[in-house]
Amino acid sequence: MSSRQRSDSRDEISIPVDEVTLLSTFSTIFTLYSDNRKEFVRFVKFAAVGAIGAVIDFGVLNLMHKAFGWPLLWANTLSVSVAILSNFTWNRLWTYPESRARRKRKQLPKFALINFIGLGINNLIVVGLDAVFSHYIPDPWDYNLAKVIAIGVVLFWNFGANRLWTYRGL
Repeated sequence: MSSRQRSDSRDEISIPVDEVTLLSTFSTIFTLYSDNRKEFVRFVKFAAVGAIGAVIDFGVLNLMHKAFGWPLLWANTLSVSVAILSNFTWNRLWTYPESRARRKRKQLPKFALINFIGLGINNLIVVGLDAVFSHYIPDPWDYNLAKVIAIGVVLFWNFGANRLWTYRGL
């Protein structure tokens, strides 16, 4: 059967699990990998650096918001800013090591601008979804779930924009 069904009290919801679509997705990922292996590896490294940044981000966010009582918006702004500095350092050293031939004074402002736009997107998602989630999910899970979604969305913005501008030509 190509779909799995779950039934609720009055409504029936069908969640398609199409094997052809799944195989097509894996095929597309493999094709992207084999056609442009270097860029695929860079994205994986960028995501790994982002994961380290996410740990820093969550740690600072929860410390400032829960332990020190900062408002969510300010705690999130600080936590993302600290993660941005970590991410810049590790991306420069590991993801794009050839970028070290370029001056930090030119790279950091580009990276910061792109990431501060990402911060704006992140803040909108975290604060917006927290307002919704807080009615259904207990604290601190509400804003942390919003943060997970925000990080997932902003990952693609940050990678794409930095690849096209900060790390162009590498």
